[in-house]
Amino acid sequence: MRKKPVPPPPSTSPPPRPTHAEPAPFPLTPAVLHILLALVDGERHGYAIAQEVEALTDGRTRMGPGTLYGTLGRMMGAGLIEETSPRRKAGREEDSRRRYYQLAGLGRVRLASETERLARVVAVARAKNLIRGPEPA
Repeated sequence: MRKKPVPPPPSTSPPPRPTHAEPAPFPLTPAVLHILLALVDGERHGYAIAQEVEALTDGRTRMGPGTLYGTLGRMMGAGLIEETSPRRKAGREEDSRRRYYQLAGLGRVRLASETERLARVVAVARAKNLIRGPEPA
């Protein structure tokens, strides 16, 4: 009696990540978008990210620790950001508990894709006279 061939196990590898040529699978949440924008200029620790988001939004967006660190964890898991080693500032000892984050390549790609998508949305809103005021330079 012949044995039936055993099928290979199902693939457990993650789906491929989008590139510039591929559209993003879904829009970024406001928290993710603001965190990526805060990290464009370089690495920051968690509290500095929250401060930058608040500054970028003129105080309209404030992230509490739960939202901030929960979102950072999900973003690291998705490959959008990565943890870095803290850099010492001249004459200052850094707090060893601080965790520093920077944009990963995928985070930069997704941020560019999302900001382009949002620019198209704003252009449509302007064309329909939904946004008043001068167009930014």
